[in-house]
Amino acid sequence: MDKETLKDLLDHKYHQFNAPEFIETDPIQIPHMFSKKEDIEISGFIAATLAWGQRISIIRNSKKIMEQMDYAPYDFILNHSPKELDRFRDIKHRTFQFEDTCFFMASLQSIYRDHNGMEALFKDGLQETNDIKGAIGKFREAFLRGQQHRSQKHVANPYKGSAAKRINMFLRWMVREDGFGVDFGLWDLPSSSLCIPLDVHVGNVSRKLGLLDRKANDWKAVSELTNNLKKLDAEDPVKYDYALFGLGVFEKF
Repeated sequence: MDKETLKDLLDHKYHQFNAPEFIETDPIQIPHMFSKKEDIEISGFIAATLAWGQRISIIRNSKKIMEQMDYAPYDFILNHSPKELDRFRDIKHRTFQFEDTCFFMASLQSIYRDHNGMEALFKDGLQETNDIKGAIGKFREAFLRGQQHRSQKHVANPYKGSAAKRINMFLRWMVREDGFGVDFGLWDLPSSSLCIPLDVHVGNVSRKLGLLDRKANDWKAVSELTNNLKKLDAEDPVKYDYALFGLGVFEKF
């Protein structure tokens, strides 16, 4: 498939899947429950963190956490007491357990109290390192607060080769703005800096289309695929996540 034909296909599929109907079955519906910036980004980060396994379970367990935060994530993060964390004791998602929920609540509180929020952390990291890999690394460092904790496995480390699919997906949600109403465009970061959220579906479709040679779904594959997508749209390469994911999940390409 030549470049022009490939671009036409991916542009068509991007417009097909990047529509409000996509929200109905995707974890992005969780932050779409809110209108306040901080509520959107906190709920989005939690939903993205849980985004592995069955989508029905991801959405159900994310909603349970929102319910126990009284549907006011930002207020809960800033003002909760240690005793109030007991309400999460029975909420589990695969290996994400009660201990992880408690750690995430404390870390998010630190980020908003001490670092001016998640957007500021990612912006500072991007400015300092000049790439999204570095920004994720700086965010992870602040999130872990210098601790060795079991929850560190739930915050990807691209410097150890992780594809960081869930964080890259969360960044797509927060940064991209195209007027179609799925991604939020809340954060003042350039879409051109984003990297593709690489999962097994996106990887398999990308290899079939000749966009990815690397066999492993790791950070090197993320870089290779993102760079090839930039040849199709340098300013907004990750818009093609919709096309690649949709082809794999919905059309079994």
